[in-house]
Amino acid sequence: MTSAADRVPAPLLVLGGIVSVQFGGALAQTLIPVIGAGGSVVLRLLIATALLLLIVRPRWHGHSRRAWLTVIAFGVALGLMNFAFYSSLVHLPIGVAVTIEFIGPLTLAAAMSRRLVDAVAVVAAALGVVLISEALETPLAELEWVGIALALAAGGFWAAYIVLSGRTGALFPRLEGLAIAMVVATVVTLPFGVSSVPSWTGETILKGLGIAVLSSVLPYSLELLALRRLSAKVFGILLSLEPAAAALAGLVVLGQVLSATQLAGMALVVAASALVLGLGARREPDPAETANT
Repeated sequence: MTSAADRVPAPLLVLGGIVSVQFGGALAQTLIPVIGAGGSVVLRLLIATALLLLIVRPRWHGHSRRAWLTVIAFGVALGLMNFAFYSSLVHLPIGVAVTIEFIGPLTLAAAMSRRLVDAVAVVAAALGVVLISEALETPLAELEWVGIALALAAGGFWAAYIVLSGRTGALFPRLEGLAIAMVVATVVTLPFGVSSVPSWTGETILKGLGIAVLSSVLPYSLELLALRRLSAKVFGILLSLEPAAAALAGLVVLGQVLSATQLAGMALVVAASALVLGLGARREPDPAETANT
């Protein structure tokens, strides 16, 4: 039997997750200066994990050794991806951090590409992300190398997250694997933010709840469901819509005027995603990808 989510086109699930993450990210930017990157990640994951455990009620018995190894690796990648990216925001402008982090999924997409059109789409998406973030306009002397290293690490964990999310979705029913992975992610990041707990207030916890839903529960659930039917290569390039969504949100919500350079970048990103959707998503799954899921 198919669920309602299974009847929704996988690309639409990804787009829903992208929009949710943008609102969650905007809320997180107001929390990091108060309780730090580690505290923000721990608060977000604690609440998100509690919600998922309550809703999903995963089974803890009857899983194979392979399933456990996969879900644990997924949880580690998930937790460290969040912590590394939030930490990079302390040192870098968010546009630069997003651009550097995006090297991870773009590299994954390029590595899994076997068609010329896929390579063209990866190059177009990469150029579009750079233009949207205006990273080229930030003097190199103003960049902090610790932040660059953290953003690169976040990108690496993001690529691992994409692959492991698909495998977890194939090994666990519904959202059970995600709920278990969130427990692992919370345990992994707890040492980085536990010292901030005494400074948590009612307002802080309320923001943490919003971030948990918008940046964890909703997008991770949608992405896991999408990756059951979408290859990691196509998913990686679709994620290039995130900077475009952030730019549009800035225009609509904050009244930020987009430059001609940003508009050109958005056009490239959308074109790359459309290229992959039109020519890549309809083909039969790659045998190598199927063997790994």
